Amino acid sequence: MESARTEADELIDEDYVQCLMSLDTNARASEADHSILSAPPANGSPPNPSNNMNNISVSMVKETEATMEEPKEPELGMVFESDEAAKGFYNEYARRLGFPFRVGRSRRSKGAEEVVIMKRLVCSKEGVYRKKQSGEEGMRKRERISMREGCKAMMEVIRDAPGRWVISKLEKSHNHRLGTSNRVGYLRSRANFTDTASTSSDSKPNIPNFSNPEHSTFLHQNLFDEGGDSQVLLDYFRKKQSENPDFFYALQVDSNSCVTNALWADARSKASYNCFGDVVTFDTTYKKNKYMMPVVVFSGLNHHLQPVIFGCALLVEETEFSLVWLFETWLAAMGGRAPVSIVTDQNRAVAAAVSKVFPGTRHRLCKWLILSRTKQKLSHLYNTHPALRAELESCVIESETVNSFETCWASIIEKYDLRKNSWLQVLFNIRQKWVPLYLKETFFGEMSPTQKMETMNDFYKKHFNTRTSLKVFLTQFDMTMASRYKEEVMADLDSVRTPPALKTASLIEKQAANVYTKAVFNRFQEEFVQSLGYVVQKIRDAGTLNFSVTSDEESLDTFYVTYNAARKTADCTCKNFEFCGVLCRHIFGVLLIVDPRKLPDEYFLKRWSKNAKMDLEPEAGYGLAQDSINSRYSDLCGDAIRCGEKGGATLGIYRNAKEVLQKAYEEIIMLEKDANRVVHRDPININEEITIDDAMTDQLQDSERKVTNLLGQLLSSSWSPV
Repeated sequence: MESARTEADELIDEDYVQCLMSLDTNARASEADHSILSAPPANGSPPNPSNNMNNISVSMVKETEATMEEPKEPELGMVFESDEAAKGFYNEYARRLGFPFRVGRSRRSKGAEEVVIMKRLVCSKEGVYRKKQSGEEGMRKRERISMREGCKAMMEVIRDAPGRWVISKLEKSHNHRLGTSNRVGYLRSRANFTDTASTSSDSKPNIPNFSNPEHSTFLHQNLFDEGGDSQVLLDYFRKKQSENPDFFYALQVDSNSCVTNALWADARSKASYNCFGDVVTFDTTYKKNKYMMPVVVFSGLNHHLQPVIFGCALLVEETEFSLVWLFETWLAAMGGRAPVSIVTDQNRAVAAAVSKVFPGTRHRLCKWLILSRTKQKLSHLYNTHPALRAELESCVIESETVNSFETCWASIIEKYDLRKNSWLQVLFNIRQKWVPLYLKETFFGEMSPTQKMETMNDFYKKHFNTRTSLKVFLTQFDMTMASRYKEEVMADLDSVRTPPALKTASLIEKQAANVYTKAVFNRFQEEFVQSLGYVVQKIRDAGTLNFSVTSDEESLDTFYVTYNAARKTADCTCKNFEFCGVLCRHIFGVLLIVDPRKLPDEYFLKRWSKNAKMDLEPEAGYGLAQDSINSRYSDLCGDAIRCGEKGGATLGIYRNAKEVLQKAYEEIIMLEKDANRVVHRDPININEEITIDDAMTDQLQDSERKVTNLLGQLLSSSWSPV
């Protein structure tokens, strides 16, 4: 039985397997090291994060050739230990020669297991493009530029024995020009990008042309085609910039001034990063959907556990060189402060770029993408053993200690006789890079093991069921972002207006309810209540109090808590506080014994509190509010929340606040009437002399000053009217 696979599917498979195999040094100990093509700038240094991104000048950076050991040429009869090893070998060979490839055909054995027994790796230009007929008359579809040129280059491997794969067919010649490892590009900021050619005497790049077919071929699909997407993107950027000068965008173009990548971030994205940018997810799930354009997103979680966007990019060329440019440019746009941790897909180019641009950031592979890929890799085993998938996922998600995880994993391998499964062996060998239990000492903001954010692939499937234009995509994306901003404001209002229900009489629980947002408090409360069912035993008293904590006396997982009575602080071996920023049930179990009446402020992270966004400058808030009606509404609701928090402190302040807000509301109504009256107003005579009563002016100024001063007292000393 033979099955054809899409280019997008094979791109995922290639990136995924090669990344994992390269990370797994144990599984590849007998193979030669394969270095990754580096891309250091030859002329100039990486962007300085402290520089003002509005004044970045057009600069040219060149990618130097990396010195690599010449890979062995494929030959008929060459033997590999697995199909993944054969693919890894061909990947290095293709990388050296400069051509992309894919799995063109595969064959499975007949029988219950249906294991793969043949794979044919072909050049991505293999085959001939055949135009599809439109399903409905009169429906015009945009033509995509195909990579297919009828190239015959390929390598076929067959499985002639367990653990033995042999090259059975081979064709090395190509009918097209091969690429090289050299690449030249231009970095342009949104402030200096124009439609005219550069006036520099040294370099005169052409007007950026998004639709040049000679320079827009790439693995996923051709984005900047003849449908006018290039102009759509430029119009979108200019419109956003005119609405808000803080809107940022940057373009990366090649030596022919053809755009290869584009990055943008609005003012709200940058403000969100200032508050919640400690953990960043780099979302490249567009590769899972062959209809989706290559949109990547920098995202995170706000204090309501809602997703927030820190920036977006159209990543036409996903190479290490382009990713380094993307990360450096985005980091500079965010003010140069690198995140504490970053979560990405399993891609060698991404891993190399992260290590270069974020050397002090903890890099983690997304466990959900790994589990999703495992479902595909072990589909035949899942069909044979229906319980296997649930057991594997439970092992990863529900294990509470490293020991319990490794014991559970070994039990599954033994139970289903999977000792020779190379995929599971690779995953176990790199477990420190994706299993959360091995990353507990770093903050990732993961409140629950089952916590999962919506990806760009989820967004695309929710709103579109086929290819769509860039203009429609950007419009829908903006509408979704506006809806998310509104949800954030509504959650802010709900956290202030409606106090959460308490389940105990503990002062600690009441303290947390006053500090945390509702979503985070619910997680805090769950841990606090669960602690009532744990067994706590004092094990030593030598300056500090030490306790062992277990869920019951027969539990195999034991956690150890050290309590400092002088500082009223505690540390637990589970590292839950370090990982997510909320105290664990084990520490709460100890606190119920030592009985502190209040937790130190250091245990309440500001990023999870109701006041997480209080440090935003008034000018920054004003800039955000210019984007749209929803943005202005959100900004004013934020001010209303601050008034409510300060105005409810005492009965006297509350009464004064009500009076001030009522006067402010009446002023708004008057301004609204004046704005409507302008439409019907008689033409103004600019020569007419207007007399203003000085006494009335002083009275208005005094009244305005009184309202302003009281609002300033309600909000904060740093507040000032705009």
